[in-house]
Parts: sequence; C-alpha cells; structure tokens
Amino acid sequence: MVTIGERSRLRSVHSDSAIRLTAWVHGQVQGVGFRWWTRSRALELGLVGTASNLRDGRVEIIAEGSREACETLLATLRGGRAPGRVDRVTERWTDPTGTLTAFVER
Repeated sequence: MVTIGERSRLRSVHSDSAIRLTAWVHGQVQGVGFRWWTRSRALELGLVGTASNLRDGRVEIIAEGSREACETLLATLRGGRAPGRVDRVTERWTDPTGTLTAFVER
C-alpha cells in the first residue's frame, strides 16, 4: 500500500524526470514513411507525442517522456537509418505539458 506521502514523492519524481522534446527534421522526409518510422521508434522508447508534416517539407516531432528516452530518439533521428534523407535536425527542450497520451502521426 502506498501512503499519501509516498504517492506525492512518486508523483514528484515522475514529473521531475519528464521532459518535452520538439525536433524539426530537414531533408527529404515527407512521403517516405518517416512519420510512421518515428512513431515506431518513439513507442519502443515509451514516449508520447506527435510526428507532423509541415508545409515547408520538414517533419516536426514532439515527444514527452524521460530525458534519456528523448535523447535516444533524437540520436536515432540523426543516426542515418531513417527513411528518406535527413539533412539536419534542430531541437528545443521544454517542460512537458502532460496533455499527450499516445504517439500519433498527423
């Protein structure tokens, strides 16, 4: 049984370890299965978020979860094994919103 104090501590530990990664992937990444591939990698890492095509040809990825999992996803995006051609990945790190419940392609 978890006491109220332990529950509060666990909630604090969980929220303190969560982070939000927003990454913009430049290159030939639309129409090649890139969003599906990203979603699969994110789900393997236990992340929630989105992968969305942008009008300018980039893909925007928003992922929330542990810092380690987000860093692994970022390294995977840059790793050269993604569908299409990744020229550059830029990122921004912020606090998680906690509003995401799954990882979806948009």
